[in-house]
Amino acid sequence: MMFFKKRLLSAADDARLIKAIQLAEAKTSGEIRVHIEKTCKGDALEECKKHFVKLNMQQTKDRNGILFFLAIESKSFAVWGDEGIHQKVNDEFWKSITDCAISYFKQNDYVSGIEKAVELCGEKLKLFFPIETDDKNELSNTISY
Repeated sequence: MMFFKKRLLSAADDARLIKAIQLAEAKTSGEIRVHIEKTCKGDALEECKKHFVKLNMQQTKDRNGILFFLAIESKSFAVWGDEGIHQKVNDEFWKSITDCAISYFKQNDYVSGIEKAVELCGEKLKLFFPIETDDKNELSNTISY
């Protein structure tokens, strides 16, 4: 007997988030990733930080990676920015990103919430880390699970 893990997002939703990441990263040398889980047993921010390291996001040239962490069934969400971007923005910025995403999540629209948060982070990254002529995509744009 074979068991298949139920997908947390449809292939279309997955593609939508990857497209949002690509659009945001087209304007910046910053890197954005999304990690989605079914549940989160502990603190969402601590889980987000752990996955940030697991995904090697701290290895970008300018330390300007941002990770979105969502645990759908636990209704847990966090965003973590590496030291390069965190030095440029204040805690109010991260709170506004979280509040924006949660406003969509309350309507059970997880994809639009992350999509909008990615877009807002892309705009902020563009200000501090504009696209460079020799820019390389340092991290995968795929959604991790």
